[in-house]
This record gives sequence, structure tokens and C-alpha cells, in this order.
Amino acid sequence: MILPSYYEFLCNVKTISGTRALERIPALLEKMNARRPMIITDKGVVAAGLIALVKKAMGRKITIGHIFDEVPVDSEYTVVNRAAAIFNQKRCDSLIAVGGGSPIDTAKGVNMLVGQGGTDLLNHVGAHNVKHKLCPFIVIPTTSGTGSEMTTAAVIAHHEKNLKMLFVSGFLLPDIGLIDPRMTKTLPPHLTAATGMDALTHAMEAYFCLAKNPVSDSLAFHAIRTISEKLVHVVKNPGDMKGRLALANAAAMAGVSFSNSTTGIVHGLGHATGGVCKVPHGNCMAIFLPYGMEYSLHKVGSIIGEMLLPMAGPEVYAATPKKERPFKVIELVRKLNNDLHEATGGRHPRFLKEIVDRNGNQQVPRDAIPDIAKTATGDGTLVYNPEELTYEDALMVLEHAWEGTPLNLKKIKKGSRRIKW
Repeated sequence: MILPSYYEFLCNVKTISGTRALERIPALLEKMNARRPMIITDKGVVAAGLIALVKKAMGRKITIGHIFDEVPVDSEYTVVNRAAAIFNQKRCDSLIAVGGGSPIDTAKGVNMLVGQGGTDLLNHVGAHNVKHKLCPFIVIPTTSGTGSEMTTAAVIAHHEKNLKMLFVSGFLLPDIGLIDPRMTKTLPPHLTAATGMDALTHAMEAYFCLAKNPVSDSLAFHAIRTISEKLVHVVKNPGDMKGRLALANAAAMAGVSFSNSTTGIVHGLGHATGGVCKVPHGNCMAIFLPYGMEYSLHKVGSIIGEMLLPMAGPEVYAATPKKERPFKVIELVRKLNNDLHEATGGRHPRFLKEIVDRNGNQQVPRDAIPDIAKTATGDGTLVYNPEELTYEDALMVLEHAWEGTPLNLKKIKKGSRRIKW
């Protein structure tokens, strides 16, 4: 693949990162002329004591207009509509999202409504439907995964239709991404693992999908290296605050990267699986990442092979023949998932049939695969994947991902109408 002769790159987010970053909030709000923020979060973040930590850092200088803590696991459009109505009722003038991807995307949805007027988020679905700058907006991530504090997109569910709707606009970028390792300290090992693999997927897909560019590549490269070095260590040593800060910074870099270069098949399958079976996004990314690379090998094998350098270091990269490098990358991703599976006592799933709900029931039944495949083929991220994904191919990839078996590349070569090696 040849890098583009023309590309565009955007990141207007001011990054505040460090062990005392939270204490900067009052000054940051004052500079944006914001005096009455709404905090958008979820009950898990509240229960972990993280909102109390934010309030303490803010002191008495700022009056919080409202704390909305009703965000579900998957951001949902009716919740956005309700939060926006409360924002207006409480006369708030700014937003602070505290949480993972769901609270952040919910806050982006709220900002679309309160910043443009209107009461129903469904009127804003799609790309470039935001026409001007919105309300002052700070994002404080509590996971090292989504990178949503740096992205132009929001993914919000429509549960009645089993869909995850995509919203894209440069105006959705937060004004400030505030990264403080204290906010990820209480994250359980299995969630540290899942969100870390989410960030790794952002960086890797950004690197091998069609809209890659030199600037996004440089950020993806560094994110891949940091996550590969730190993720298992932090899962095993959750009190390592330097390691947590490194992962949080890597997630932000991956977020900037994929926000500019987009994603592909891994996110397409992940969005569909999450929409149909309500599976957490990070688990989907971990499972589908090696399959997405296998499926795209014939088009971008050499590009995938380049990622061996940040994943394994210069010695392994130099000792591995060029033709074997992409296969080594996929092997290392599967090894990383296995290591995380062991480090979390089996709570990090490696394939779809290992995903269970709170009652121990299988969350992705095999008979759901056709519905997932059908939903996936309509996902907008597939536009940027190096290879087209048909319904039949989606079924094939999902069957392998359900069982946990690598794709049969020789069988694909013989059976596909489109794939040429």
C-alpha cells in the first residue's frame, strides 16, 4: 500500500495529562466561561468513588448543575434525549463526561442536542450533521481504551432495532481531554484487559485500513508499542500508576489516530455483535482483531507486518523474514489475548463462545451469527477496510471467531469469488 499523496488530519482537543490533572478543572472551565457544568457518568463510576474525586478536585469554585449517572453499558439514544432535557431544565452551560466510552458518547449526543436545539437524537444520525461549535466540553476517561476523548465520532445504540448508530463531526471533539491515572486505578483486571485491547485495535486498524496517513501512523505506532509492553503487566499489577498513565496516554494516541484514519472489519463485526447480543465493545475488539487482520492479509500483509516492530521490538523484527512478519503479528495478538485470559482468571474471552453474562449463560449463541453477519455488512466502518466484506464472508469469519479457530487461508483462496492472492 502506498501512503496517500493527499490527506487531512484533525485534532483540536487540548490534552491535559498527569497525576494531578484533575485539579486543573476549575481553571479550564473558567477559561471557557463555563460556570454550571453537567457531569455525565454511570453508576459504576459513582460507586467506585471517582465522581467524589472529581468533585473534590473542583473544590468550591464551580457549581455543578446536575450529575446525570443513568448512562447504561451501551450508550442509548433515549437516555441521551432524557439527559439533554435535564441539562436545559437545570440551566447547565457545559458538559463534563466521566467514564468509559458509553458516558463519553452519551455526552457527545447530549451536546449535539443542547448545542443545536431539538429533543430527539435520531434527527442527527450520520456524518456532518453538526453545523457549528457546541457547548464547552471536558472528557475525563476512566478506562484506557476507547480514546473517545480524542475522536470526532460517537456510537449510540438504538435497542429497538438492535443497531449501533454512528455520529461523526469535527464539532463532536471535546475541548479538553483530561487524563489522570487516578481515574483508572479502580478498574478491575478484566476491564483493564478489555479496554486495553480496544485501544490496541484502534491503533492497529488505523495502521492497516485505507485512510491511513503518516501522522496517524506515527501515533498508532507508539500506541501499539506502549500497549504491547504495558497491558499484561498492569493487569497483573493494578497499582502501577506509571503503567496506568502510560496506557491512558496510549489510548488517547490511538483515539487520535483512528479518528483520522478510521477503522474497518474489526469494528464492523464488533458493532454488529454488540448491537445484536449486547456484548461489551472491548471484548468484541479483542476477539475480532486477529481475524480482521487474517481476512485482510492478501491486501495489506506487508503493512500488517510492519506492526511487528512496535509489538515485539527491533531484534524480533530483524530476525523474522519479511513474509512471516504479518503472521507473527497475528500470532502475538492471539498470545496477548491468551495471556490476558490467564491473568484475569478466565474473565477475558478469547473467542465468542467464551463470552458469558452475569449468570454464566452464553451471551453469543451460535444461532445469532446470521443476524450478526447481516447487521455487520451495513456498518459504515467497512468502507475503509482493505477488503470488501460480503454476508457470506462475514458468516465465515464469525463461525471461526465463535469456535476460536484461525481462518483457513487456503480454503478462502479456493472458495472466494473476490479474494485473489
